[in-house]
Amino acid sequence: MALTKKPPLPFKMRADLFVQLAAMEKAGLPIDKAFSAIKLSGQFQPRLEEMRKLLKRGKDIPNSGQQTGLFTEIETQLLRAATAAGSPAQTYKRLADTYSLKVRLSKKVKSRMMLPIAVFIIALLVQPLPALVSGALSFGGYVWHTVRPFLAIACGVFLYRWLQDWLETSPPSASRKALETRLTQIPLFGEMHVRSNARDFFESLALMLEAGLPMFEALPKACKTIRNQMIRAEFSRILPRMKQGDTLGMALEDNPFLGDQQIVEFVKTGEASGTLPEMLFRHVNFETEAVANFQEQAAEWVPRIVYGGLALWMAYSLLSGNAFQPNLPSELK
Repeated sequence: MALTKKPPLPFKMRADLFVQLAAMEKAGLPIDKAFSAIKLSGQFQPRLEEMRKLLKRGKDIPNSGQQTGLFTEIETQLLRAATAAGSPAQTYKRLADTYSLKVRLSKKVKSRMMLPIAVFIIALLVQPLPALVSGALSFGGYVWHTVRPFLAIACGVFLYRWLQDWLETSPPSASRKALETRLTQIPLFGEMHVRSNARDFFESLALMLEAGLPMFEALPKACKTIRNQMIRAEFSRILPRMKQGDTLGMALEDNPFLGDQQIVEFVKTGEASGTLPEMLFRHVNFETEAVANFQEQAAEWVPRIVYGGLALWMAYSLLSGNAFQPNLPSELK
């Protein structure tokens, strides 16, 4: 089936959707009644209506959601794994928690960015004023000098959002692989990107193994939940090695994208004691907490860094400009 090209739902809407689905699944509501009780705002409601029609025709939730653009590819793979493991309730809850955290952190960053943004706007308006007053800059030039940075920022925001949507919806390609390779190399953020992808893999694998799916059947499904192509390719090597006689712990030993290397010891302990799913879940809980803590720290420090950069830029503009120098008439120079 071709991947949908529709943009994903906003994070807040996705969080609300999965909260409702988790509650209804836990209550034991039939699928048709569950989706009949859900409403989406604006342009996304038609997707929900289309999904209801597909469900009535007998299609399952993951495929219907992907076909209509209600679920992203990653969400679809996670739900397929959860459905194969039994009930998707736990996955609904995990997705709801993930997106709720993203929404909460986004609001936190926005609220902390209000002061830096206000300072930035004031700086843009004030910095060229001496040149305007002295006549060195026309009013049209002043307006363009002020508006130009806002246009550049708007283009940057648009590009960032476009890249997000493209990574969510685009099929595997050389350009996507090159970009995702760069993502793993960004200081601090690249490490968390790797750990987040590895966590998704191990959580999906734990869900399916706990439900009794064979390891050789669970591994390919778990690999599909990895968003990054390069990381997915590395994890895809596990199955061939296990078919040649390696244990899961042995197959993981030289994997450079495990995030936290303690997973190897967790897996070996689980395999030796017959508690592999439990040990995987324990590792996943540690990694989820680590990623959440990093995101909290980023929400604290990014606004501070932006504010510091703005303060330095304003100081440089004042010191390198003519704000503190008298502007004498030409006949007195």
